[in-house]
Amino acid sequence: MTVVRGTPVVSIELEFDAATERAVRTEWQALADAGLSSLAAHTSPSNAPHVTLLVRSSVELASVPLPGAFPVTLGAVVLFGAGERRVLARSIVPSAELLALHTAVHEAAGPGADAPHTAPGEWMPHVTLARRLKVSDLERALPLLGEPIVGVARGLRRWDAASATVTGLGVFAAGA
Repeated sequence: MTVVRGTPVVSIELEFDAATERAVRTEWQALADAGLSSLAAHTSPSNAPHVTLLVRSSVELASVPLPGAFPVTLGAVVLFGAGERRVLARSIVPSAELLALHTAVHEAAGPGADAPHTAPGEWMPHVTLARRLKVSDLERALPLLGEPIVGVARGLRRWDAASATVTGLGVFAAGA
């Protein structure tokens, strides 16, 4: 069973340190300043750069052992979707620490109906920069994005789409 599009979902997300978050927000703003689709336009307090680790229609999460903070690289730009408009994102280089965290989150959640893009073996870690970017605008968008961003993973949060709430699940210990 998989999550059905349009169904309220809960996700478990990896958060970044302040410097990494600023670097992503800078790219969001560069796209917006150029009149392009960007997550900068989404001003909800819950809108923060993150990597989605798990998505289900509901999640009862047992305790997740929190690792020490670890480096994370936001790498090459990728496109998701089909048609005239796409999701523009930065891929995340899958380090041993990141893969271990993804496994730990899924183990803590137990069996369930994962969204395919977050299920073990199908996961494509990324940070979204824009939704519904016109393919015809890609030539203008790419030069606005800088070199890969080397940042720090700092904690976990739970996003509940039905109630539009974010709950912190813990901050990683400093230095790993």
